[in-house]
Amino acid sequence: MSSASNKPTSMKPKVQISLDLTNLEDALATAEAAMAVGVDWLEAGTPLILAEGLRAVRGLRERFPGVPIVADLKTMDGGYLEAEMMAKAGATHVVVMARAHEETIKCVVKAGRDFGIGVMGDNLGYETMVDGAKRLEDLGCGYVIHHIGYDERRGIAAMGKRPPNPLDELREVVAAVQVPVQAVGGLTLEQAISTPRYGAPLVVIGAPLVIDGERFSQASNDPFAVLRKICEEVHAFGDVAIGPKAV
Repeated sequence: MSSASNKPTSMKPKVQISLDLTNLEDALATAEAAMAVGVDWLEAGTPLILAEGLRAVRGLRERFPGVPIVADLKTMDGGYLEAEMMAKAGATHVVVMARAHEETIKCVVKAGRDFGIGVMGDNLGYETMVDGAKRLEDLGCGYVIHHIGYDERRGIAAMGKRPPNPLDELREVVAAVQVPVQAVGGLTLEQAISTPRYGAPLVVIGAPLVIDGERFSQASNDPFAVLRKICEEVHAFGDVAIGPKAV
């Protein structure tokens, strides 16, 4: 487990682009353009990892040798091996789910220590989002992803109800932990840009910008002028306080 003394008290906000594509060549082209306009972190999204496997992470690492790369594995079992494989392929961060068994989360955290990579815990689907975030931090995760799932949002909207939004409980999640938080899942670009104001310094730009309709493919329009403005606005926040004092 991580000790409180090692946890950051503030962090400069970062822009992370989620490469939720199914073709490595498209992902590399998107990443190249994103880095050129100021993106800080790259994410090998779950669809990309499913389609391309370790080749996706290796390809990103070869093209971008000094850039943080998040491998969005959504690990539920086999935690140590999955984290080890991604670390050796070049990932700097891996993702484990709050709904995973305690031992799985501990194994990913151990692999993180052994291979020098960050562990991000995702509270998607947990009974209560705040409790999921606390569990992840207590078990040693160095980051919390506050996440409302795609299927959950669509299913609730199909019933004519307002789907949950990560901003609904973001302040409570940030106040419950002492590690950096990112919020994902159904945010508009404006909402994503606003998350540092809630104490969540890791801004993720994904489906609203990169995904074209229902298909996991590169958007047909040119989003990168917009992305440059997003990066400039996020970076202008300055340091973001981490933990209860942030809200």
